[in-house]
Amino acid sequence: MQRHIVSLTLLLFATIISGCGSGATPTPTVAPVVEDQAGFVAGLQAAGATVEVGDSVVQDFFTPEGQIVKVNGQDVQVFEYESAEAMEAEASQVAPDGGSVGTAIMMWMDTPHFYKTGRILVLYVGSDTTVLSLLDKVLGSQFAGR
Repeated sequence: MQRHIVSLTLLLFATIISGCGSGATPTPTVAPVVEDQAGFVAGLQAAGATVEVGDSVVQDFFTPEGQIVKVNGQDVQVFEYESAEAMEAEASQVAPDGGSVGTAIMMWMDTPHFYKTGRILVLYVGSDTTVLSLLDKVLGSQFAGR
């Protein structure tokens, strides 16, 4: 009889333990890392932004020709590199406050915000809080700027 009680107790304990991990707490999903301009555009659209790819743009302090991506009507510059290492090398030249890039001292028309992920470096010069929120959501926190 005592053996039967021990067996039932173990069975009950095993049942309780197995129910504890049965999906009561969903596993958080991690957003995929944006690697390139196409992923950036897709991420913005998935976040509910109105996105339009515009003209090309040249900044003397970045090697690749950039692309204007209008995010909710605001110009965001995207520079796509051949490799993440090449992007990181140029990103390292941006001052923490965005006031200079390499030896070039900048006089911005509005507040600069620099982002980087994967193979892209993104520059938004503006202060639209909705655009900034979208950029933070899709790219993570800015690495330089004010």
